[in-house]
Amino acid sequence: MKFFSHIASFDVSLAAMYSDSHVESATVSCLELFHVTAPPFRKLISGDLIKLARSEGIDSQLKKWKKNLPMIQAVLADATQKQIKERAVQLWVNDLQHLAYDIDDVLDDLVTEALRRKLNQEAHPNTSTSKVLKLVPKCCTNFTPRNIMYGQQMSSKLEEITIKLHDLVDQKNDLGLNRDGWSKLSLVDESKIMGREGDKEKLLGKLLGNEGCDQNVSVVSIVGMGGIGKTTLAKLLYNEQKVKDHFEVRAWICCDVFKISKAIFQAVTVTGQKKDFANLDLLHVALKEELSNKRFLLVLDDVWNEDDSKWEQIQSPLLVGAPGSRIIVTTQSTRVASVMDSQQTYPLGVLSNEDALSLFAQHALGEKNFDKHPTLKLFGEGMVQKCGRLPLALTALGRVLKGNRNANKWEKLLKSEIWDIDDGNKILPALKLSYYHLPPHLKQLFAYCSLIPKDYVFEKNKLVLLWVAEGFLSQSKGNKSMENLGHECFEELKSRSFFQQSTNDELRYTMHDLMNDLATSVAGEFSFRLDGEVDVSDMNEAFDKFRHFSLVGPRSGSYRKLNELHRAKHLRTFLVMSVGFENNGFLDKVLLELQFLRVLSVVGLNHMYRDRKMITKVLESIGNLKHLRYLNFSYTRVTYLPEEVSELYNLQTLLVHDCYELSSLPKNFAKLINLRHLDIRNTPNLNKMPLGIGGLTSLQTLTKVIIEEGNGFKISDFKGLTDLQGQLYIMGLEKVINPVEAKDANLHQKKGLDVLEMEWSDVFDDSRNEMIEYEVLKELRPDLKLKKLKIFNNSGMRFPTWVGNPSFDQLTELTLRGCRSTHLPALGCLGSLRKLVVERMNEVKTVGFEFLEPPNSNLGIAFPSLECLKFDDMKAWQRWSINSGDGHGAPRSFPCLHEICIANCSELAEVSIGLIPALRVLYIEECSEAVLRSMVGLSSSLVELNMLNVKGLTQLHGEYLMHLRPLDHLYIENCDELRYLWERESEACMSLVSLQKLEVRNCKNLVSTAEKEANIGISMESLKSVKFRICETLESYNCPNSVEKLVIRDCDSMTSLTFSAVQEQPSPLTELIVGDCDNIQLQPRPIPAKGFSLSRLTSLQIGLCKNLKSFPHEQFQSLTSLDKMWLTDCPSIDYSFPCGVWPPNLSTLGIGGLNKPMSEWGPQNFPASLVELELFGKNSGVVSFAVADDVGNTTTPSSSSSSSSSFLLPPSLVSLRLIDFTDVESFSEVLQHLPCLKTLEILNCPKLGDLKTIYNPSNVTIYVMCTLDQGCLHDVSEGNQLNMHRDGR
Repeated sequence: MKFFSHIASFDVSLAAMYSDSHVESATVSCLELFHVTAPPFRKLISGDLIKLARSEGIDSQLKKWKKNLPMIQAVLADATQKQIKERAVQLWVNDLQHLAYDIDDVLDDLVTEALRRKLNQEAHPNTSTSKVLKLVPKCCTNFTPRNIMYGQQMSSKLEEITIKLHDLVDQKNDLGLNRDGWSKLSLVDESKIMGREGDKEKLLGKLLGNEGCDQNVSVVSIVGMGGIGKTTLAKLLYNEQKVKDHFEVRAWICCDVFKISKAIFQAVTVTGQKKDFANLDLLHVALKEELSNKRFLLVLDDVWNEDDSKWEQIQSPLLVGAPGSRIIVTTQSTRVASVMDSQQTYPLGVLSNEDALSLFAQHALGEKNFDKHPTLKLFGEGMVQKCGRLPLALTALGRVLKGNRNANKWEKLLKSEIWDIDDGNKILPALKLSYYHLPPHLKQLFAYCSLIPKDYVFEKNKLVLLWVAEGFLSQSKGNKSMENLGHECFEELKSRSFFQQSTNDELRYTMHDLMNDLATSVAGEFSFRLDGEVDVSDMNEAFDKFRHFSLVGPRSGSYRKLNELHRAKHLRTFLVMSVGFENNGFLDKVLLELQFLRVLSVVGLNHMYRDRKMITKVLESIGNLKHLRYLNFSYTRVTYLPEEVSELYNLQTLLVHDCYELSSLPKNFAKLINLRHLDIRNTPNLNKMPLGIGGLTSLQTLTKVIIEEGNGFKISDFKGLTDLQGQLYIMGLEKVINPVEAKDANLHQKKGLDVLEMEWSDVFDDSRNEMIEYEVLKELRPDLKLKKLKIFNNSGMRFPTWVGNPSFDQLTELTLRGCRSTHLPALGCLGSLRKLVVERMNEVKTVGFEFLEPPNSNLGIAFPSLECLKFDDMKAWQRWSINSGDGHGAPRSFPCLHEICIANCSELAEVSIGLIPALRVLYIEECSEAVLRSMVGLSSSLVELNMLNVKGLTQLHGEYLMHLRPLDHLYIENCDELRYLWERESEACMSLVSLQKLEVRNCKNLVSTAEKEANIGISMESLKSVKFRICETLESYNCPNSVEKLVIRDCDSMTSLTFSAVQEQPSPLTELIVGDCDNIQLQPRPIPAKGFSLSRLTSLQIGLCKNLKSFPHEQFQSLTSLDKMWLTDCPSIDYSFPCGVWPPNLSTLGIGGLNKPMSEWGPQNFPASLVELELFGKNSGVVSFAVADDVGNTTTPSSSSSSSSSFLLPPSLVSLRLIDFTDVESFSEVLQHLPCLKTLEILNCPKLGDLKTIYNPSNVTIYVMCTLDQGCLHDVSEGNQLNMHRDGR
């Protein structure tokens, strides 16, 4: 293996610099370290740089480099092999690598200075000074004070490097390094899984069978050492067709409680929505809604948590699943399996010898066994034993040998010294071998990935851009771009198992933990990843050596000793890998101290972190980072980028997407001549492009442009941007008044574009010309490989023929919004179209046969791939009929269409489109009842029906219900004429046999579920979840016995809530929420039933029910499953409550605003399981707090207070929230008696101000929030985290 890549080109470059010939350019190559990441120094030696070197008198130093570098090159192969066992050689190689970085920094400085001088001269070609300089000999024009100082500084740096280089040459002789080396091996392909058929069948039995399980949700743990194949086996099970058919919901989560819970929520929602939640409780409520009564399969991959409380928090919202739900856990720890209450632990062993040998043969030879290669079989058996029969090790090592059947090579690998090395880092030797046999350029790419945290899901494109920025890909092959080369390298590493595809997203990837450990090991002292609360105070010497740094933090964003990083003065990479970064002035130091940065990525925060110290400004000192290639300030609150950014001549990637307050870019943006990627998506305040962007011909990514008048950006400026790819959003197209300019844009030649959005203004005034806009759109035809297209507000009366042309055979999504065409284009021929959205097309009155196919075509199937169709806000649309009118009928259409949405189409009266058998989801909003009736009859396979503001709908008649037997989810909202859901309860029960989820919201005239037979106890046996919200006239509801979740909110007329009962059977209800129902009264059941109970209830919330009188607290002891309870703002409730009796296993309680003042409650005997308490103190009479003595669970108050106005807290609390205790003044002493407390939240307690002395403050996080007219706490002991918020409630 070579240490220098293309080192000969370095010699050629230097020779060219000093030859008498006129050399325009040459290439400087650099060191590519054998075992750690090192950026290649492939600088372009331009004529300007040659002149600079000579004028500054540094050419003699470069000549010395030319002499010494080949001497080192000759022994690098030997050094890379000897360093494995010889520490002295390893130190020499590390010193050489550091020197390589220094050389690259110097060369980059020279290149940048030459470019700066050239650009400055071009910017002022006609000034009087330049005219005078033309009279002066060129050799004298550089003698300015700045240039003289620069020359002296560079000469000193080069001299220092030359001395170090000479010393390394001398040391190589002392180390006895010779000319010798290894050869690299070829690539391999992916292979099948071997030897797990028996394990798979046993685990399928555990997943699909009952096996005596007495709980709805059970855990199956797969336990085994790293690399043994736990995740692979879990994937086999997860993708097995039997498993897919058995479970309604499946989700795969790679393992903080909050992150896991949020990942589960996003995975199980139908749309995978990315929704923010203010706290864990709200997230768990939403997660329960999604999983309630569904049989789900959840895979928690690679779990290490051994904390019982964290698992309980994760598990809490999962318990609402239907019987048969399973959680697969893969872990290396049997303790983890025990903590997670795994009833079925499956220890996974290594492969059998036969299976291991077969797996190795498949990867190394592409065959099932060694039958045809008896000579190689002996070596193969040896390597199988050395790999310990671990699948990951066998796969990685087999791919090293792929395609090579030379017995000598196999024997050499088997006898490699690497097998016997014990360096204490526990990296599998087989994985080391797979790394050492990579080509040099792949080694540095992989080692750089040590910055990626474990279990982190990353995008290939972003990783490639980082590689480009570090210079790893600067020498491309032929006409291939650096980015394309990077994608090839990524695929090569992926094929060798260094990366693996994410289970949930085919465009994202992860690294196996063992591969991550390998990357960290080979990166050595050059890279450092700071995880969470790592104390770096003892790393003084190491900081000086760091070149690459990434920050991976918890939600708190707190990092001790992070300021020590300023000592890493030669740092090239500062990378924030997760949201939650607080600036606190640290970034200012980075810009001042870290002058050699190539990568600076400080992404901002999402809405969860809105109270943090977000980045709002980019300092002018950023212009000092002249080596910078990659700059990312996305998701921050910056309002502008300073002019100094335009001085970053080397900048290749600038990412400021999702900066919603960004309003301007630098005026001299055109000076960024090396810029290749500019991402300004989601920047609504940015409405003007800087001058000269059209001249940045290296641009490949330009996500947004605004067409302007005058000297602003013109549509014709796209002509020179021939390499554009990815996503492009063009705004302001109404300003294009000459179609020729649109033609000059040559969009059809931008073959790399995947997503194109074209927007005209939505203001249609006299300045708009429909013919011009039609011609402009006609000329803006994109390349045929486009995947997504959106056209907004074009005023042309028709669409050009390219819209809908079947030649666009890769187009998957199309949106037409606000256009003035009177007809929709023929789109049925788009063979790959999966999603079609038509919105605000207010001139369209009829959608007919022409929508399916163009005239004179012979289409077999229209819309063959369409899955989702949406019509929205079509104000003039009256008729949807696909009959051809010629007697031949319509072609077969929509074979794959499973979701239709028709919203805000109030004039639509006729729908005649034939049957759509695949239709499963129907959404009708603000349409007539006739439209609803026609659409419901299209399919007998509907599983979800959403009806919002349907005019004329009074109830679901029998003709509706007959089509809804498969219906699983029924949602009704804003249907003001709806008085009953259906006529008879019995008829609904016979038709809606599959209904599991019923939700009715804001139907102000709804009286009852049924016009007849209401509340007679007839039960829909399938119904699991029921919600009624804002139904003002709903008077009563009898909850069927099958319901597991019931929510009644804002139903002021409801006086009676009853529960059906089955003899001797407990209610299956697990969650009950009643709120804002002034007149409601709870009644257990209309007819007494022996043995009726709510023993399965896990969550109970009752609040804002001002006339609620009775509460069944006498049954609390029987509620053994109740985990969370909130009872608030019910001022009429029986004065006897609370009485010191609570559910025995309660962990979370929120309470206050009851009839009995809190100061009169007395001892409460809270259960020891209570860890989270939320107290509402308005009118409570409480003036102080004390802690109950937990000895024997008595209630002896602490010495702080024993008065009747003191409230006794249980000592078991982990989290405490105090709200509206306006008379409480002290709390510091109480904290000393809460040993388990981790979080204290104080809201609107204006007199509380003594938190000066806190017991063990490092363990408690305190949040203080108050109204704008109240004071806030400011005085807190050092070391305790105090987050103060002002809330304008």
